[in-house]
Amino acid sequence: MGVGLQPGGALSSRRARRRSAAPMSEINVTPMVDVMLVLLIIFMVTAPMMQQGVDVDLPETNTQPIRVQDEPLILTVQKDGKVHIGRREIPQAELREKLAAIFEGRDSRELFLRADKEAPYGVVVKALAAAREAGATKLGMVTEPEK
Repeated sequence: MGVGLQPGGALSSRRARRRSAAPMSEINVTPMVDVMLVLLIIFMVTAPMMQQGVDVDLPETNTQPIRVQDEPLILTVQKDGKVHIGRREIPQAELREKLAAIFEGRDSRELFLRADKEAPYGVVVKALAAAREAGATKLGMVTEPEK
């Protein structure tokens, strides 16, 4: 028997075609999940590389880590004697004025010193003195844990 000979055969084949051509009301989330997994992997790989600051070889100590609430102000002294606030290099002569201007706009007058273990002692002491003169009330030294 052909399709047309069944009761309602021609009509039922049209309905079947309409049902298959009707738009789907469900969203396919598989491509979105694939994209999210790729983005997650990318962020997990690149996050450790996004540390702020200048590369220095920190001394190792066995002290407890300091817990901070706000974004810390970091003063870095490299082994060649260059001084940085955050990532920006600051001439030693302008350090006190720059720190004083930064402290005016902050609630916290806390400063963390990251000094290379090969940095000249005199440069580190001058940087600490400039920070004190600029109004730093708390000074912390950043170190690496001993292995």
